[in-house]
Amino acid sequence: MGKKIVVVGGVAAGPKAAARVKRLLPDADVTLVDQDSLISYGGCGIPYYVSGDVADENALRSTSYHMLRDADFFARAKGVTVFTGTRATAIDRQAKTARVFDLATKAERDLPYDALVLATGSEPIPLPIAGLDLDGVYAISDLHQAIAIKDRIAKGLVSRAVVIGGGAIGIEMAEAFTDLWGIETALVEFREQLLPGIISASLASMLHKHLADNKVAVYCGEGAQAIIGEQGKVVAVRTAKRELPADLVICAAGVRPRSQLARQCGLEIGARGGIVVNERMQTSDPNIYAAGDCVEIRHLVSGKKFVAPFGSLANKEGRVVADNIAGIPSSFPGSVGAFIMKAFSCCVGGLGLSLETARAEGFDADCSYTAPSDRAHFYPEQKVFCLELTFDRRSRRVLGVHGFGAANDALMARIDAASMAISQGASIDDFANLELPYAPPFATAIDALNAAAHAADNLCDGRMTQITPREFLDWVANGALHPDWLVADIRHPKDAAKAVERFGPGRWQAIPYDQARARYNEFPRDKTLILLCNSGTRTYESQLVLRAQGFEKTLVVGGGSNFLSRMGADWL
Repeated sequence: MGKKIVVVGGVAAGPKAAARVKRLLPDADVTLVDQDSLISYGGCGIPYYVSGDVADENALRSTSYHMLRDADFFARAKGVTVFTGTRATAIDRQAKTARVFDLATKAERDLPYDALVLATGSEPIPLPIAGLDLDGVYAISDLHQAIAIKDRIAKGLVSRAVVIGGGAIGIEMAEAFTDLWGIETALVEFREQLLPGIISASLASMLHKHLADNKVAVYCGEGAQAIIGEQGKVVAVRTAKRELPADLVICAAGVRPRSQLARQCGLEIGARGGIVVNERMQTSDPNIYAAGDCVEIRHLVSGKKFVAPFGSLANKEGRVVADNIAGIPSSFPGSVGAFIMKAFSCCVGGLGLSLETARAEGFDADCSYTAPSDRAHFYPEQKVFCLELTFDRRSRRVLGVHGFGAANDALMARIDAASMAISQGASIDDFANLELPYAPPFATAIDALNAAAHAADNLCDGRMTQITPREFLDWVANGALHPDWLVADIRHPKDAAKAVERFGPGRWQAIPYDQARARYNEFPRDKTLILLCNSGTRTYESQLVLRAQGFEKTLVVGGGSNFLSRMGADWL
């Protein structure tokens, strides 16, 4: 018999490490333990199971060839011994044993190991409020919770739901309740925007508006203060501003690494509560590896450690663990935090750092805002999406790419391309020259990423000066802050008419793009001209024309009306 390998945790990283190490070391004795009865399921698919897009929970536990991934499957197909309903309670690093407790029989025993793998995952962050124990209150911590929620809805017991938390899981659950089941749903987030710290305020506004347009009531900037019950059942959620009736409450305030077992045996734990590992996924004990949601990894842009609870990364890390146990030098350098998520008919995604986050990390950051077509403008199915490219002015390094658009392949394709480039430290110039395939049904001749880099280049070199979409909307909401500003709208007169009527010619003046060269003297020279078109492309050209004619104070509205209208500007 070869090496004894014990894996603790059976959702993503654990099964990946166990199955691969058995392939690499066929004579190894590989044992996987998990306290749950359900293992190796696609946790990211839970909202789609609740929504009904995935009809059967077994689909989340099945292989692509329709075999159920249970203990018998791992024993027969993979040669891995699995103990479900078994909790690892202690690690003796000197004796190299893991103590496990059978939850059914209450029996304890020690499992000896040559290599131990901790894939203990994450757990929901508990809310510091009353009412968490009421009937009808759930945290999406495992598949059992999802089954119970769907069963409750299917029995007709839910007409109103409140989701606490505006992160990815909270948003996906809100969509699941509203889209198929028609449940009256409210989403509460104590921060000022959805997906805080992940996307910009501009993109968050687009997401907020899209959810509201699809009948999800979104309340940002007001955290839940209490969950109210009657006769042991939930009836409402109270915030600082309102009381929201509810038959069902989902607590989705984020997750934290489940690292107690590692902490108890003296392994190094990071500032964010995750297990510290090197690029080989080894902990501070070289005989113990860790992978998945329970570890801290390096952010390839900021260089700092962070926790990335993504199933895709967990599988990659599990593979690296197995390779190194088997003697194959392998490393996981870190992550750029690439993500994408669906929200009704749209999607939001990105990677790297947003502008706000980049500046908080100390970069001399700026951002280009573009609204390209996802396919050739003449192709029948083309749609506009919104793209932000964040960069460092000093080094010209691209720090992040984020976007919002239709739930098709367009944004995903750009994130895919940007992921490799940003992980390798690509610059604005690298993005400008990035070669991407072109055909009208799939892309534009100048790809969206190339165009975003061109705009960043113009900003970085001072050829273009801009006002961000968020700054522009803030000014419109309170024009007294800048009484010397005037919007120079170069869109088609029909597009500009509504805004001109609303704000008046003293604040909003319209001259079409194709007439601006001849009529530039109609713009006042004593005001700062805020140049607006649909996407920012025509206004940049107009800015250069006006500058050549002596207009010194001009600003382009980044992303144009395509950004502004998606952020809620209904007067465009």
